[in-house]
Amino acid sequence: MMKRNKWIWMGHAGHFILANHCRFHLNTYVNGHIVSTIGELWNERRVREIHAEVYNPEWSANNKHLPGDEFDNAYMEKFGFEEIGSNRKYETMVFKAKKSKNKCCPYCIIVNKQVDGNSYKTADDAQEGHLILCKKWDGEGGKPN
Repeated sequence: MMKRNKWIWMGHAGHFILANHCRFHLNTYVNGHIVSTIGELWNERRVREIHAEVYNPEWSANNKHLPGDEFDNAYMEKFGFEEIGSNRKYETMVFKAKKSKNKCCPYCIIVNKQVDGNSYKTADDAQEGHLILCKKWDGEGGKPN
């Protein structure tokens, strides 16, 4: 069992093809595994404009002319962050880990080795869920592996 002070907190998202558009990410190396949590998907403006056109054409027509931050603020108030999957705005996935060549993130996922996961609707739940899975895969909360 690793001690929590041996966990490695890494600054980049650990999974998800659109992770570069996620405002929320936690990425932790624990006992041979990566526990990766992402959420708060905020796509580029054109994608959000299309979303608005599809889901609320009236709102879109009344707001698409707004510049930069004004559009972003109005969009956030109306729609919020995008879902990253069916009925979820955040998710944690656990993968087997391998060494990487990066100093900032010395471990990365083995993509085809997902071993656990969970989904959440709030940032608070995502953070708590991330820690629960870190503890689990460190051997504190049950017997993984």
